[in-house]
Amino acid sequence: MFTGLIEEIGELRGAARKGEAMVLRIGAAKVLEGVRLGDSIAVNGVCLTVTGCGPDSFEADVMPETYRHTNLGGLPAGSPLNLERAMRADGRFGGHIVQGHVDGIGRIVERRAYANAVLFTIRPADEGLRRYIIPRGSIAVDGISLTVTEAGEDAFSVSIIPHTLAETVLQSKQAGATVNLECDVLGKYVDHLLRFGGRGDAAAAGRPGGAAGGPLTAAFLAENGFA
Repeated sequence: MFTGLIEEIGELRGAARKGEAMVLRIGAAKVLEGVRLGDSIAVNGVCLTVTGCGPDSFEADVMPETYRHTNLGGLPAGSPLNLERAMRADGRFGGHIVQGHVDGIGRIVERRAYANAVLFTIRPADEGLRRYIIPRGSIAVDGISLTVTEAGEDAFSVSIIPHTLAETVLQSKQAGATVNLECDVLGKYVDHLLRFGGRGDAAAAGRPGGAAGGPLTAAFLAENGFA
């Protein structure tokens, strides 16, 4: 698990490709402190496993599923990368719950100055993600924990303070660039339960929705005193 607070900007030094599979070599410094094989590091918001490590770089495998749903496959050598180590159990939770499980790619459609910040407007490639993006809700953009300032029909906006801009890859991204998006995991679970809760073994187990054999609904909650 991650917090969405970027520790450093690394560099893509190389990518050995075979179809939709890749082995990335990433230059880094801070995230290598105490790193061991098998550790997790978020790379532009993608949870990857360290498979090799040197004094100033590490390697990580990218499988076809990750290749298809993130922007890692389209990045050229030399690209800057947001890096964050997995959260320690005794660390501070400064961002929000970020799993490193990217939901899809977004494209920056506008970047403009807004008072002391920079406003980015982003359009998700997958329209289905829109139901998880709500005003003042959390979203990870290239692994950065951000707050949604506006959510429209086909795009949303986030406001970036100068510190975040200077310490992440967003400093170099302009309109047309792609970003990895991870929606708030809480919203995804609630949506799944409301649409599919009560199916399968729910009736036998006596769980909510089991009596009707259908999804957990607002009507069911009201009938049983929950709303």
